[in-house]
Amino acid sequence: MFRTALRNVLAHKARLLMTVLAVMLGVAFVSGTLVFTSTISNAYQNSSAKGFDQVDVAVQPNYQESKGDKVGKTPELTQALLDETAKADGAASAIGVVNGFTAIADKDGKLIGGGFQSQGGNYWGDKDPRYPLKEGAAPHGRNQVAIDSETAERAGYKVGDTVRISVDGPVLAPKITGIFTTDDGNVAAGGSLALFDTATAQTLFGKTGTYDQIDVKAASGTSQTALKAALDKALPMNLVETTTGRQLADDQAEMISASMAGLKQGLLVFAGIALFVGTFIIANTFTMLVAQRTKELALLRAVGASRRQVTRSVLIEAFVVGTVAGVTGLVAGIGIGAGLRSLMGTLGATVPDGPLIISGGTIATALAVGVLITMLAAWLPGRRAAKIPPVAAMSSVHAQATTKSLVLRNTLGALFSGAGVAVVLAATTMEGSDGQAPMGLGAVLLIIGVFILTPLLSRPLIAAAAPVLRIFGTAGKLARQNSVRNPRRTAATASALMIGLTLITGMTVMAGSLQKSIDKMASSAIRADYVVSMANGNELSPDVAKELTRVDDVTEISPMRNSPSRIGGETEYLTGVNGASFGKLTDLKVDDGAFKVGGTRIVVDADRAEERGWKAGSSFTVAYEDGKKQKLTVAGVYEGNEFFSGVLVDNATLTPHLPDTADMMVMVKTSDGATSATKDKLEKALGTNPAIKVQSKQDLSDDIAQMFTLMLNMLYGLLAMAVIVAVLGVINTLAMSVFERSQEIGMLRAIGLDRKGIKRMVRLESLVISLFGGVLGIGLGVFFGWAAGELLGTKMATYELVLPWTRMGLFLLLAAAVGVLAALWPARRASRLNMLTAIKSE
Repeated sequence: MFRTALRNVLAHKARLLMTVLAVMLGVAFVSGTLVFTSTISNAYQNSSAKGFDQVDVAVQPNYQESKGDKVGKTPELTQALLDETAKADGAASAIGVVNGFTAIADKDGKLIGGGFQSQGGNYWGDKDPRYPLKEGAAPHGRNQVAIDSETAERAGYKVGDTVRISVDGPVLAPKITGIFTTDDGNVAAGGSLALFDTATAQTLFGKTGTYDQIDVKAASGTSQTALKAALDKALPMNLVETTTGRQLADDQAEMISASMAGLKQGLLVFAGIALFVGTFIIANTFTMLVAQRTKELALLRAVGASRRQVTRSVLIEAFVVGTVAGVTGLVAGIGIGAGLRSLMGTLGATVPDGPLIISGGTIATALAVGVLITMLAAWLPGRRAAKIPPVAAMSSVHAQATTKSLVLRNTLGALFSGAGVAVVLAATTMEGSDGQAPMGLGAVLLIIGVFILTPLLSRPLIAAAAPVLRIFGTAGKLARQNSVRNPRRTAATASALMIGLTLITGMTVMAGSLQKSIDKMASSAIRADYVVSMANGNELSPDVAKELTRVDDVTEISPMRNSPSRIGGETEYLTGVNGASFGKLTDLKVDDGAFKVGGTRIVVDADRAEERGWKAGSSFTVAYEDGKKQKLTVAGVYEGNEFFSGVLVDNATLTPHLPDTADMMVMVKTSDGATSATKDKLEKALGTNPAIKVQSKQDLSDDIAQMFTLMLNMLYGLLAMAVIVAVLGVINTLAMSVFERSQEIGMLRAIGLDRKGIKRMVRLESLVISLFGGVLGIGLGVFFGWAAGELLGTKMATYELVLPWTRMGLFLLLAAAVGVLAALWPARRASRLNMLTAIKSE
């Protein structure tokens, strides 16, 4: 039986090629994902580990938890603590570390680095062992800075140049005194690093006289563990905590692995979708191959082969095909992993240097996936063939599915579909995240149910295309009949395309609806003409609001700042606003009381009010961040949204209790409204700062639209793999169909249907099957998009379903294009059959 199975594989090389390709693509996606994420993760881990070479033990603040009315705070690492650390047994030296966001502009005034990766810090003394100088000297004073060599090379800066820098607002223009090298992972990833002398860094980052961390180097012969033990004895451990450099590197590596896990899981989901789609093709292929060899298998049964041996022979074929597909998929996946890494560099995302990582786990996974998926898909056709009695198989009595099997299939499909719809509808009535898991379960049940019912659905839906097909005469009529001749095969072929289009349509509906809803929310909730914020989402200097106040066209302005507090023994964040102007800059609906913020009067959002049991006129005592207490009164309760929520307090009341004043954003209203001239004026008032964004409502909307577009394009690209596999499935089905109908095609040629007619028949058959899958996929996608929107609507009052008719039309055209392209080779093959040879074939 083993030799028989191998002979069958070699005898049907062309037939199995499409199956190998389908499995190979899925395996390539899986192995490519594993190679890519392992390579990137390893490169970042090695890079970050080098950054800890100069740290044997790090001393960090020990965060104090909130208790009672006392707000938790982070202790300060003072100069006295640094001196005490340097004197500890086994310590060779101690360096005080200060860091924070620092934006560097290129020579065109644009931000260098990736926002969050734009960092600044302090250069320790005249020779900092952490940052070896490549050229120049250490910075001294506010007007001097040193920058990393990667940034200098990218922007074309050299020692002596003046560079525009922003820390939290106002623009600085220091001179570059030095260019240094670093193993900092952020720089290796395309970010930037600017270093000031310690005193200047402390002033710029609001940490005068204090440090964020103290890096300690061990004396010769002292281990990291021994140094840590000595520091634990010498330092007040209630205020600080110590960590070895080795542990810091391990923690960093773990953090990098965790951050890569999300990317890996996301890519593997799409690889799984491609494999899931490929499973239909494999099952379809083996079903047809087994059907074509039914008499051969029956003869094997007649001469003594058992059912198990027949099934085993089919599984051996599948094993060989899966192994070949797994090996070729692994090789292709290694190429994909290397290509993705190069693509990141092309897109501007710098990746640290490092080898391509091909682990044993990746190899084992690729081979296991290829073999198991293929054998699993081939098991059912093989088992079904083995159950056919030899005499019945030889006389082809088995050809038609029994009424009992069809009734069972349709009943099962109806149950799955009904359960799926019921679970999805139930999930839409749940609150937020509570409905996510049930909705996912319902979606899976519904897709399975529709797949099972697809043979039943194929007849009426394909029949609906009959009037159009009649236009093509005999070829159109034959194409319609061929499409429904074997409903199960048509269903399996169409389902592959259906799954891809379901996901694409559903995500498109969701993205369009969310964008529309956020646009609607922004236009209804914000009256301000501009919102000013940091490019990386960090806090703004209060000087920004002061500069904007001096602009002639500004009529209303409100900086917004956050501060933790304790109310009733629980932590509550207060949002400071300009009470006199905030009502004119927003349009928030008030449910109870009045929107009045000033003195001890505050307003709260409805959810917070319900949670705390507050209403207009309620009073409570708040413990501010500095420990002082005050009684506040609720003047009104408003409807919060994604832009504004929580407890709003007047800045005049909140600011005196803040240790450091910083703003999340500044809202601005001008006399001329949102015009390009006014925007230019505001930007110039802020020194044309690369780190600060001045955005109108339209700009905010465009940012959101850009984010959704980028996300959708990425998803389209990933789902393209499933569509390609679906195309292979259509080609496979048509090729098998042409082979099976060789005699029939020969007869059609003999009675007068020319080659063009044969080609047209096969193409129309392919087109009908593809459009059938497209209609099902778009219909399911719209349903899932609507259901997910209903779930979101419980948290987003402005949510509105938007059906992207243009894109759905394009998706249907995509399905048609799949059908046309997939039919090219089978149609050409069918038209070139020798009619006499075809008629004589069995």
